[in-house]
Amino acid sequence: MSSETLTIESPILNRNERLAAELRERFRAAGVYVINVLSSPGSGKTSTILATDARLRARGLRSAVIEGDIASDVDAQTMKEAGIPAVQINTGGLCHLEGNMIGQAVDALDQGVGLENIDVIFIENVGNLVCPVDFDLGENLAVMILSVPEGDDKPVKYPGIFQHAGAQLLNKVDVAPAFDFDRGAYDAVLDELNPTAPRFAVSARTGEGMDAWCAWLANEIEAARA
Repeated sequence: MSSETLTIESPILNRNERLAAELRERFRAAGVYVINVLSSPGSGKTSTILATDARLRARGLRSAVIEGDIASDVDAQTMKEAGIPAVQINTGGLCHLEGNMIGQAVDALDQGVGLENIDVIFIENVGNLVCPVDFDLGENLAVMILSVPEGDDKPVKYPGIFQHAGAQLLNKVDVAPAFDFDRGAYDAVLDELNPTAPRFAVSARTGEGMDAWCAWLANEIEAARA
């Protein structure tokens, strides 16, 4: 028998693109704005979502969260304790979320809360700087969060995710004095990779920069509804 190579990447991605298109139409019809939150582990995705939700809630916007993790439901429980509806997806080792997973989570939110009672869905993707870029989840916006302790060289090492993002958040700027983070080098690389995506220097812990980020986001949500 002659040898044969089977390429599975294209069929998987093609299936995901179809599911993403269906999700996008479902979100549009329901009037729900969807944000795919990308980062490495420990960048502060959960705390940033919580701080963002608090400001959006003050503007009358209701949020829900889809949590993606390899294991555990720690972050989903944190969201629920904060009064935010949340659905946990455990990937069992998969380093990203896919459209079929999001579809099931949206079904759960629709049954439990009702999409008509949700204005914004945050998808907290699995902490990874490579795999999530390839999988469209039907979102309106992909946000990349880099934290100061991770270092200013991440855009150089992982350019794809920074090129993909529609907004860039530099988190944990309150601890910048304790780290050798070259803000000029970080900005210079982003100027080359993704000059059009707005950048926000924030601290989800102290609130620094969060008002500017949330004001921009609220305008984006309003524009999507127009």
